[in-house]
Amino acid sequence: AEDMAENTVTVTVTYGTAKHSINVAGQENQEPLLKDLAEAVAGVTGVPVPSQKLIFKGKSLREMDQPLSGFGIKQGCKLMLIGKRNSPEEELELKKLKDIEKSVEQTTKKLEKVDGELTGLKNGFLAKDLQAEALNKLDQRVKGAAEQFMKFLEQMDAMTFPENFNDCRMKRKGLVKTVQACLAQCDKIEAGISDHLAKIQSKNLALAE
Repeated sequence: AEDMAENTVTVTVTYGTAKHSINVAGQENQEPLLKDLAEAVAGVTGVPVPSQKLIFKGKSLREMDQPLSGFGIKQGCKLMLIGKRNSPEEELELKKLKDIEKSVEQTTKKLEKVDGELTGLKNGFLAKDLQAEALNKLDQRVKGAAEQFMKFLEQMDAMTFPENFNDCRMKRKGLVKTVQACLAQCDKIEAGISDHLAKIQSKNLALAE
């Protein structure tokens, strides 16, 4: 438990009339940063990080990458939070986006698996006819992933947000970029597959002659 104490801090955050005791853990054995605190506060209070103003000893804290100890914040310190919560409507839309984000992550993992198997095939010693079959299966899986990614884009495209749903807009914008990068990756892997298929086929022709 010795290590745990190093990279977790418990602080009290006052928000309006409510007091919250918040445990802040650092990432991977690092001491907690202001952004770790801000994310924990967002989870407890529902005030999104961009809308938060965290105040400690009369000072507004801004440098997200600064460790808490850099501000003099240690175990048991008291902070104050000012900021508007997202409306329940916006939280609902954000939740939908977070669900899409989870699905995007799962589909990305599937794609990485295909990529890994393709590399294995290229470096492997699988018989040629088995290779072609395996490559066609990989191709199907990439096409499946690409279809999923397109679906996610359509889902996000169909979402309409009121002007003031800035959190949703930012989240969607980032997610759309991620999905577009994934689609580019799909294209790249598909090209790699057809490339390798063409190689095998030309080798087979050479053998047949």
